[in-house]
Amino acid sequence: MPAIVDYSQPLATIMKESTIEVHNEVEHSEGAKLLLSGELPKEEYARFLMMLWYIYDTFERGLDRHSTHPVLEPTYNPALLRRTPSLAADISHILQVPESAWKTHPLHQELMSNTPDALTEYIERIQDLVNSEDPSPLLAHSYVRYLGDLSGGQNIRTTLSKAYGLSAEDGLSFYVFKELQTSKSASIGEMKRIKDWFRDGMNKGGKAAKEDMIVEMADEAKKVFLLNSGIFSSIRTAAPKRSILMDKSSTPLSEKSYPLSSVLSVIAAICIAHFLLVVGGFTGEKGYSKLLTAEEWVASLFTSN
Repeated sequence: MPAIVDYSQPLATIMKESTIEVHNEVEHSEGAKLLLSGELPKEEYARFLMMLWYIYDTFERGLDRHSTHPVLEPTYNPALLRRTPSLAADISHILQVPESAWKTHPLHQELMSNTPDALTEYIERIQDLVNSEDPSPLLAHSYVRYLGDLSGGQNIRTTLSKAYGLSAEDGLSFYVFKELQTSKSASIGEMKRIKDWFRDGMNKGGKAAKEDMIVEMADEAKKVFLLNSGIFSSIRTAAPKRSILMDKSSTPLSEKSYPLSSVLSVIAAICIAHFLLVVGGFTGEKGYSKLLTAEEWVASLFTSN
C-alpha cells in the first residue's frame, strides 16, 4: 500500500517520503546489484557511463535554460553539481582515447545504432519537461540524480576503484564533488553539507511552486526512479564475445596469418621427426629409454668443452 504523504511538509521531505518504495525497488534491481558487485565487465561499465552522459547532458542543458526559474534557481549551481564533463573524462580514460574522440569509438557507435528504449524514453521525458510551460519537475530529476551521486554513488565509487583499478583522477571523477566554498575535493562530511544545502534549496524552491505542482514534482520523482530502473535493466550482464576495448594494434591469434612457406616448413619438419623416431626405434617404452640416452649424449657434446 503506497505511503500517505503530507504535502504540507517541506518539499525535500515530500520527495523522500514519496519515493521510499520505488527507491528500494530500484536499489535492489539486478542491474544495480551488478554495478555494486564490481563484476560488471569494464566495457559494459563504459557503455553505462555513455548512457548517463546523454541523460546528464540533456537535463543539465535544461537547467541552464531555466536557471532563473524560481523553483529551480535555489539549487542551480553548475560549478558544484555539473556531471557531464566528468562523465566524458571517465569514458575517455576507460577507452584510452582523447575526450574529443570517445563518440567515434566503436562502443559508442554500437550504442547509437542499438539505443536502448529505456534511454530514449528517459531523454524524451526530460526534453518534454524542458520545453513545457512549467519546467518545475526538472527539480525532481536533480533531486534523484545529484543526491543519489552524493549518497549511494560513493559506495559505487569504492567498489569500482577496487574492481577496475581506477582513481578519482583517472576514471572515477564522476563521483568526485568540490567543496561548497572551495575547489578542493569534498570529503564525505563535506558531501553531507552539500546535500543539506541542496535540500534547503529544494525547500526554498518548493515555496515558490503552486500547490498542485508540489504533487506533480513528487510524482515526477517516482517516475525518475522508474526511468533509472530502465537504464539498469539495459545493462548487459554477459560480456561481449570480443572486447571492443581490445587494443586495435593487437591481432587475436585466431586472426593472424602466416606465410605458406612457413606452414609447409613446419609440416615437413614434423614428418621428418616422425620418420626418424620410427626408423631409429624410438617408439614404445624401450624406444623412450633410447631417446633419453640419445638426448643425454647430444647434451654432452655441448657441455664437454
